[in-house]
Amino acid sequence: MLYVLGVLAFALALVISIGLHELGHMIPAKKFGGKVTQYFVGFGPTVWSTQRGETEYGIKAIPLGGYVKIVGMLPPGGDDLADEVTTDADGNTVTKVRKSNTGMFAQLISDARAAEWETITAADSDRLFYKMPWWKKVIVMAGGPTVNLVIAFVLFLLIFGLYGVRSQEVDAGRPVVDEVSTCLLPYAESGRACTTSDNKTPAYLAGLKPGDTITAFGGQEITSWSQLRRLIRSNGDEKTALTYERDGQSITKQITTTVQARPTSANDETLTQVGFLGISPATHTVVTHGGPLFTLEQMGYMTKDSVVALAQLPVKVWGVGKAIVGVEPRAADSPISIVGGGRIAGEVSSQSDFPVAEKLAFLASLAAGFNLFIGLFNFVPLLPLDGGHIASALWEALRRGFARLFGRPDPGHVDAAKLLPVAYVVASALLVMGVVLIVGDLVVPVQMPAG
Repeated sequence: MLYVLGVLAFALALVISIGLHELGHMIPAKKFGGKVTQYFVGFGPTVWSTQRGETEYGIKAIPLGGYVKIVGMLPPGGDDLADEVTTDADGNTVTKVRKSNTGMFAQLISDARAAEWETITAADSDRLFYKMPWWKKVIVMAGGPTVNLVIAFVLFLLIFGLYGVRSQEVDAGRPVVDEVSTCLLPYAESGRACTTSDNKTPAYLAGLKPGDTITAFGGQEITSWSQLRRLIRSNGDEKTALTYERDGQSITKQITTTVQARPTSANDETLTQVGFLGISPATHTVVTHGGPLFTLEQMGYMTKDSVVALAQLPVKVWGVGKAIVGVEPRAADSPISIVGGGRIAGEVSSQSDFPVAEKLAFLASLAAGFNLFIGLFNFVPLLPLDGGHIASALWEALRRGFARLFGRPDPGHVDAAKLLPVAYVVASALLVMGVVLIVGDLVVPVQMPAG
């Protein structure tokens, strides 16, 4: 039951986020005089809808997104006009779009224009989206992903302010061994199970055990973990003396550290070849609470990581694809779909040894993380993403501004329809990646870390 509740809570958080995202588009579009004919959460068959004024509001069966239909996203296009213009029953001039063309992409563009203009009448002439000033277009299209970023900020603010940030700090004084690594694993494979082909760590071979207190290394008295860590790293693969206390007895052994590629520091993931022993020190939990500035600082770090993740997304998805067919194990840091997010939410909710506050904080952070990523992702300047429309509006402002500056004829509105081939390619790639991640989350799900 707790598992199901966790999944439902995550799904509800996503549906609400999607609905608010679309409101972020719809509200400014209406404020600027645009005509919005549809507001839907989800895709596929309509589950429920109602007409309010000129806008139909509703929910569709597949909650994997949503959309707002803003009239006049595409201009008629000079080269796509058939018979140039026609006149309606009231004598008004109405632009018509040719419904046939030469070439696959040209036909796609022409069909898109035709579909866009089928319901547009002369009365809509001053309410078309493409006729809005560029800055209004930017506000309308940026409204959706900005809402996601605001949701992420509010959730993180609540988490940091009420629950706090849990971090582990090494106990002061002589380091006490908390964990002994059994086998030598590359840093990128940290956390996977040892196999018979993996070499043993120097600490395991030396017989170190949890609870041992390190008192000397290489003849130097040890007073802190940072000192011991520095000496181990500088030892390379040399033989040296290690002294530790166990059950009140002092034991000295000759060990040979190995060399491994490890992060330079806790804040620098750059790998450097250093000496390695294979122990972790005892730590204690430190709780840090923060307000708006702390939240913005933490989101800055998350944004940096998210941008890197976006750049690596195709490669990471390719790795998930290889894991599906059994070529390689799935990486612990691979991206997940909303199916994977729901599974993780369910697993955490069903953990009997997790306090309720910790479960709520985790679910909130999961929803906040998805909103942050979705918000940033939608700012990518490629159609059909919101960032593609923002880029088109900014390009329109730039070229019309240059035309005014140099006294040239106004180049007019940017024709987003000409970028539809790019939009179809991008949409197809996103669809494929989405399917791969969903299948991966069902077949080879990311494993939750133990403990």
